[in-house]
Amino acid sequence: MKDVLNRALDAVDQVLLGKHHAVKLAVACILARGHLLIEDLPGMGKTTLSQALARVMGMSYQRIQFTSDLLPGDILGTSVFDRNTAQFVFHPGPIFAELILADEINRATPKSQSALLEAMEEGQVTVDGSTRPLPNPFFVIATQNPVSQAGTFALPESQLDRFLMRLSLGYPSPAAEKSLLMGEDRNTRLDGIEAVLNRDNLQALQKAVPEITASPAIIDYILRLVNRTRESQVCAWGLSPRASLGLLVAARAWAMLEHRHYVIPEDVQAVLPAVVSHRLRASEDPAGHGGGGLAQWLLNEVEAV
Repeated sequence: MKDVLNRALDAVDQVLLGKHHAVKLAVACILARGHLLIEDLPGMGKTTLSQALARVMGMSYQRIQFTSDLLPGDILGTSVFDRNTAQFVFHPGPIFAELILADEINRATPKSQSALLEAMEEGQVTVDGSTRPLPNPFFVIATQNPVSQAGTFALPESQLDRFLMRLSLGYPSPAAEKSLLMGEDRNTRLDGIEAVLNRDNLQALQKAVPEITASPAIIDYILRLVNRTRESQVCAWGLSPRASLGLLVAARAWAMLEHRHYVIPEDVQAVLPAVVSHRLRASEDPAGHGGGGLAQWLLNEVEAV
């Protein structure tokens, strides 16, 4: 699978120029069976990344535009009465796809946001008293704009915690942007992407991630990182056990992308900012703007040995 993963990364890199580390984190998130939150300005390539990943991974794709008038039924689906059979027939919503782009998720009301909770955590949805399984694999990429807060509803901590990683793509380097301007546009590049993986390949890779060896020393390192947030007065609260589990599985997925069958401290350090930045708050920053800085503080505070 080494060549397959390399080809998948290269294919997405051809569309999202100069963002190899972010692309690699997104692929690691899929391999770890997590969900991804991308917080960035408009036009940075969030939608392009989601479409490229869906094509490369061979996953069915649906985009849900979150707005203030979006209802849970618009996401999950509804039951409609069929006169011919005199029965209610369920019409699945866009959530029944393998890769979902929840675009501008903080534009919708908390009621609509919560419609994703069961789907992201349980891999199923409950509509009209009936539980329906979602496709496997199932991956949610949610986007939100960190600047334009007018008319938005901030995601609650319970929903933020459902995302394994949070990324910010940021501006491209001058060289990457020059290549973008002088080459084909993103839509043309997307049209040229072919599936590198299929459902069976992806499921096999996801099943192999927990088998990546994490030594007792790596487990202790993760525990020291987590406990430091719980003991320090710098953090408003400490990381939860879900965060420590997420850090471990993300590090294993990163090790797989590095073509190793074991985790090293550098794997943990590579994924830690994306895994913990949206889960941490500084004591002096109740609005939650210091998560990224806290992640770097944590890496500096805790030694790997």
